[in-house]
Amino acid sequence: MMTYIPFIKKPPLVAVIRLSGVIASGARGQLNDAALAPVIERAFRKGKPQAVALVINSPGGSPVQSSLIAARVRRLATEKEIPVYAFVEDVAASGGYWLATAADEIYADESSILGSIGVISAGFGLTGLIEKIGVERRVYTAGKSKSMLDPFQPEKPDDIKRLKALQEDIHSAFKVQVATRRKGKLERGVGADLFNGDVWLGNEAFELGLIDGIGHVVPTMKERYGDKVRFRVHGPRRPFITRFGLQLGADAIAAIEERAEYARFGL
Repeated sequence: MMTYIPFIKKPPLVAVIRLSGVIASGARGQLNDAALAPVIERAFRKGKPQAVALVINSPGGSPVQSSLIAARVRRLATEKEIPVYAFVEDVAASGGYWLATAADEIYADESSILGSIGVISAGFGLTGLIEKIGVERRVYTAGKSKSMLDPFQPEKPDDIKRLKALQEDIHSAFKVQVATRRKGKLERGVGADLFNGDVWLGNEAFELGLIDGIGHVVPTMKERYGDKVRFRVHGPRRPFITRFGLQLGADAIAAIEERAEYARFGL
C-alpha cells in the first residue's frame, strides 16, 4: 500500500550490482562493458538509490574491459552524486581489483584474495609438435610484425621485447588507476611493493591500504543506512536462446577458461 502513497517516505535503497566471473569481451567472458552497460545504467537510475554496491568475485581478465566498466561506474556515480561501495567475495584480483577501485570504499572478507596488480600473457609453443607430425607451417605477411608471437614458429627476441613493452604500458595504466582511486590510503602500506603482481588476504590488504575494512554488503549497508534499508539486485539478463542450452559448446569452453583463471588463486 505504501508504494501508492507518495508522501510516505520510503526506506533508503541500495542498488546491488553483482560482478562475478572472468572479464572478457564477447562470449568468452561473463563481464564486459557491452553486457553490463544496461545493468549499470539501470542500477544508478532506477528507484533513486542512496548508494550502489558492487559485489565482486572475479580473477580478472581484459584490462580494456576492466577500464571501460570502471569508467562507466565512475561517470554515473559523479553524474548522479551517488556513493559506490565494493564488497569482495572470494577474489578481486588483477582486473577484478581494477573493478573494485571504481568504488569510493572497498570492503572484503578476511579470507578474500585481493591484488595481483600486474599483467600476464600466456600461450603455447607448438613448433616441435607440428614438426613431429610432419606439418609444414606457411605464413606470408606484409609487415614484419604481422606474425608476432605465432605459436607455430620459434620465439623471436624482438617479439618478446615488443610484448614486454606493451605489458609495461598496460601495467602503468593499472598502477595509475590504483594510485588515483586509492590516493591517501596506500600510504598505510608504505615500503611494500603493491604492484608486483602479488596477492593478499583481507586483513593484510587492509593494512596495505588496498581496502577500507573487513565487511559484507548487508551488515555494512545496514550500518550506514539503517536496518530498514532496501536492496535491489541488478545483473545481466541471459539471452533467450541460451536458456534452452543452445550454446552449450561455447559455454563449456568459457567454463574451462574461467576455471583456469580461478585456479591461479587456489579457488
